[in-house]
Order: sequence, then C-alpha cells, then structure tokens
Amino acid sequence: MRLEDLNWQYRSRLQRLAIWFAWLLTVALFVWCWNLMTRDTIWLFVWDAPTQAADLGSRMMPPRWSYLPELMQPLWDTLNIATLGTLGGVILAVPVAFMAARNTTPSRLLLRPIALGIIVTSRSINSLIWALLLVAIIGPGLLAGIIAIALRSIGFIGKLLYEAIEEIDEKQVEAVRATGASGFQVMHYGIVPQILPAFFGITVFRWDINIRESTILGLVGAGGIGLKLQSSLNVLAWPQVTMILLLILLTVVASEWISAKVRSAII
Repeated sequence: MRLEDLNWQYRSRLQRLAIWFAWLLTVALFVWCWNLMTRDTIWLFVWDAPTQAADLGSRMMPPRWSYLPELMQPLWDTLNIATLGTLGGVILAVPVAFMAARNTTPSRLLLRPIALGIIVTSRSINSLIWALLLVAIIGPGLLAGIIAIALRSIGFIGKLLYEAIEEIDEKQVEAVRATGASGFQVMHYGIVPQILPAFFGITVFRWDINIRESTILGLVGAGGIGLKLQSSLNVLAWPQVTMILLLILLTVVASEWISAKVRSAII
C-alpha cells in the first residue's frame, strides 16, 4: 500500500482552498449588501422600535367590533375580485399553456416563444403593480382589481399547466391518434383527461393565492377591503385596522381550508 493511499482525503488541497475562497466571497458580499441596505438607517429609531410597537399595539386593542357590519360588502367585493380574476386568468392561461408546451404548440419557432414571453411577463409583475397601472388606465374600482388578478394569474396557471401538458403519457395520445382521430379528438380524449386533475388543482391553488392578494389591492384604489384598510390607516383608526386585519386573517384561513379540501378531493 502506498503512502498517499493512507492519507486520502475527500477533497484535494485546491478544492478546499476554492471552498474557503467561496465562503470568504460570500461573507464579503453579505457585509457589502448589509452596509448598502443600512447606509441611510437611523439606528436611534431601530432601538426605539420595540417601545413604538408596544405603544401601537396598545392603541389597536380592543378591536372595534361595531365596525364589522361595514366590512361585509368590501369583503364580498374582495371575494368577487379573487374569484372573477381567477376565472379570467384561467380562460386566458389555457390557450397560452397549450401554445407553450412542446408537444402541443402549433409552432415552436414563433408561437411557443410568444407564449413563454406572456408567462414570464405575467409572473414578473406583481398584482399590486398591475392594479396600480390599471387604476391609472381605467380608473379605480373593482374592474381594475379583477383584471389585475387575471393578468397576474396567467403566468402562474400557464406555467404549471404547460409543464403538466409536457409530462403526459404520449402512449395514450398515440393510441388515440392510431384510431384515425382528428386533432380535436386527440386533444379531447388523449390529452385533456390526463391534465384535468392538475388543472383543477392549479386553479384552486391560484384562487387561494388570489384571495390573499386581492385583500391589499384596495391600497392602490382597486376595490375590496383594502380600501377600508387604507382609509382607516389614513385617519389612524387603529381599532378599525385591527378588526380589518382579523377579518382578513379569518378569510385567508377559510380559503386555505376550502382549497385544501378541494385539492384533496380532486387528487
């Protein structure tokens, strides 16, 4: 047995030096980012933050329960924004997903890049930014919120759906095609049945996310319970803010429970 065999190590000296150098660069990058982010921080306010938070918390309690009836209509508007926005996103995302999937797109050179560009654009812009743009274009109200949720949903639904389309069993498609079926029949009997569970699961999951996102669209004038939250914050009505936050929390918990039950029933 040779001596170098007895001194065997998992990594060579050069690899260990490279790892240490990588860690050194990571620490240096963290320090640089920290200094950049805290360059304008007033640390006196930071040290006083616990006292201010405790003072704010004391002013927010107890919640103003008498304010609850006024929140029912805005809450209903929020649910409508999320539901109709999800529906619109689904309608727009389905053809985009089929154009983006390699095995169903009519043109890999033209339509597929366009579909992927739509998906990336939708996913890159937050629903709050979509709402801000739409309020400036079509004015404040529920319509701006619905369209913002729909535009944001296209990327999420389209991406997951086209990935599900690409993962289908091609043998089933070939079996349907071998019977002499038309293109529509191949789609209807060979592809759609395989992606339906994923489609319903994705749709319900996105609806659950949209419930949460639609609660804050009112901050930019897109309707819903966010309008009440903004108005309460403007007048420093902290007990009302607490009531709104509690109602949002209960709504999100309920939507999470509903979506979980639906997904478990589908899958």
